[in-house]
Amino acid sequence: MKSDTPSFELRGVGQARAGRTVLEDVSAAIPRHVMTVLSGPSGGGKTSLLRLLNRLDDPVRGDILYDDRPIAEYTVTELRRRIALVFQTPVMFPGTVSDNLAVAAELAGVQDGQFDELAREVMLLAELDPSLLERPGGELSVGQKQRVNLARALMTSPEVLLLDEPTSALDPETAGALMKTIGSLSENGQLTIIVATHRVAETEQYAHHALVLRDGRLVENRDSQATTENERNR
Repeated sequence: MKSDTPSFELRGVGQARAGRTVLEDVSAAIPRHVMTVLSGPSGGGKTSLLRLLNRLDDPVRGDILYDDRPIAEYTVTELRRRIALVFQTPVMFPGTVSDNLAVAAELAGVQDGQFDELAREVMLLAELDPSLLERPGGELSVGQKQRVNLARALMTSPEVLLLDEPTSALDPETAGALMKTIGSLSENGQLTIIVATHRVAETEQYAHHALVLRDGRLVENRDSQATTENERNR
């Protein structure tokens, strides 16, 4: 269920890269414990905004609050334990799927005795067979690698999951299955999910809030199709 207290609050946020403005005066509240879809044309500022939300970059103007606290007050380590970012292109570290999950487990301070159970749990959440844990990462399909990246992010038990174009490299059937998985993660009401995508049709049926960026400016801020349909069916 959506909380009245936002997860993030953006206040006049601006960002520049290589002398070019990529975000201009973006102000919005992003609700917690639901999925928000961040859409718009390529180059509109979606990825730039996601990078600000877990401090891969800092804004050149404006303020970002997370959990009612300026985001700059968090240490980067603390923030990235709470806010996980899954990149557009799946990144696999050397070794097995289990080795990949162990990288995140170490960051999160997971004890050795807890690893096996947690690894199995996140594999199932990402709709992967736990038998793949001992499979070399390089042998997986692109869709499986994207799910492993999702599972790896979940190893830190994040409060927020940021997804940058998670289906861009997938065929429509695989993309739809992945979005269904991601949508189910937000339905338990405990995880805030923000998905940046240009494939809106695959995403909005699971989202409760939508932000549209164009040329670095926020041009639309609304409840999404999923919210509208839920209210219609009450």
